[in-house]
Amino acid sequence: MEKKYLIVNTGSASKKYSFYSGSEKIYSAHFEMEGNDFIVIETGKNIEKKKTKITKKEYINAIFFILSSLIAKGIISSKEDIDLSGIRVVASGEYFLANHFVDKEYLRMINIAKQKSPLHLSSVMEEIKRLKKFLGKDKPIVGVSDSAFHATIPQQSRLYAIPIKDSRRFGIYRFGYHGISVQSVILRTEKILGHLPEKIIVCHLGGGASVTAIKNGKSVDTSMGFTPLEGLVMATRVGNIDASTVLFLLEKLKKNYKQLSDYFNKECGLLGISGKSSDIRELLVHEKAGDEDSTLALKIYTDRIKQYIGRMAVVLGGVDLLIFAGTVGERSAIIRERICDNLKFLGIEIDSELNSKNDGTEEKINKADSKVEILVVKTDEVEEMAKETYNLAKI
Repeated sequence: MEKKYLIVNTGSASKKYSFYSGSEKIYSAHFEMEGNDFIVIETGKNIEKKKTKITKKEYINAIFFILSSLIAKGIISSKEDIDLSGIRVVASGEYFLANHFVDKEYLRMINIAKQKSPLHLSSVMEEIKRLKKFLGKDKPIVGVSDSAFHATIPQQSRLYAIPIKDSRRFGIYRFGYHGISVQSVILRTEKILGHLPEKIIVCHLGGGASVTAIKNGKSVDTSMGFTPLEGLVMATRVGNIDASTVLFLLEKLKKNYKQLSDYFNKECGLLGISGKSSDIRELLVHEKAGDEDSTLALKIYTDRIKQYIGRMAVVLGGVDLLIFAGTVGERSAIIRERICDNLKFLGIEIDSELNSKNDGTEEKINKADSKVEILVVKTDEVEEMAKETYNLAKI
C-alpha cells in the first residue's frame, strides 16, 4: 500500500501544505495574508480551487485546518491515515547538509542551530511541535534540508577568511540555501531541454533571493552563506554588508543581538532602501510615479544580481544557460530585462519581445544568436520535498 504523507513548507509570510499518496499529489493548501486578511487557497485532484478567509488562530494552527479539510473532503478518514510528514528546514550546520528523520538528535541539533540563526528556525520548531501534537508523537517527520543540494560546494567557496580553527570549532561555513528550489529547477530544466548544459547559473528571485552556479548538475557556488542573510539585496534582508558596519550599527542603534538580527532581516533590503515597500510590483508603481528612492532600490537590486551572475560566470569558466526562477524571476519581465541589460559581454542577450510576453511560461527568452540560452523555469519546492520524504521513508 502506498504511503500517505503531508509536506509542510513554512515561510516568513506564508505556509504551504500538500498531501500525497505515494508519488501523487492529492491536495494542496496555501496560507497567506491578503491585505489585512488571512486566507487559504485549496486545490487538488478532483477538487475545485477555493479561496477562504480564515482567522489568525486558524492560520497559526494551519495543520488543524488541513486535517479537518482532508477529512471533510473524504481524502482521509482520520489523522491515523497519514503515515508521515516532511518539513522544509533552513538551518546552519554541516549536520543539515543532508536530510534526516526528526528524532531527539535532530531536535538537539536544531536547538544548536537556532542559537546561530533564531529567525529562520523558530517557525520550523513550532510547526514540528504542532505536527507531533496533531498527528501523534510516533508519526515520523522528515526534515528536508534547504542546504543539502549545496553539499557539493568546494572548500574554497565554502570558507570565510577567518582563522580556520574558528571555522572548524564553531562550524562557520557558507552552507547556501534555496537548495530545494534549485534542485527542482535543474531537474525540470533537463526535462524541458532534453539535456542539461554543463555551465548553468540559476537566479532564484522571490522574497528571498539567491544566485547559484551549477556545473554538470552540481552546485559549486551560491550567493547565500552561513545563513540566508548573505548575498543579494532581498525584499527585507540586507544581503552583503561590511562587518565593520554591523559593529558600528550595533553601537549607534543601541540594539541587542535579536533586535539587530530583526533589523537586518526585516527592515532592510528593498523595504529599507525605498522606505516604501518590499514588493517589486509596488516599487515599480512608485518608480513610475517618480519616487527616486524606489528607483534606487530597484537599481541596487538588479545591479547586485548582475554582479553575482558575473561572479558565477568566473567560477564556472563561462555560461551556457541562465535560468530565472522564483516568484519574481518567473513573473517579472521588466526585472529580467534589467538584469540582462549590458550582459552581452558574457554572451547573454535577451529577446525583449519574447521576454515581455512571458509571464511564467517555461520557455527560452534569449535572442536566436545569443551565445547563452535564457530560460524561465517554475520551481516546485513541494514536489522536490515530497520526493526526498518519500525516498527517505523507503529506506
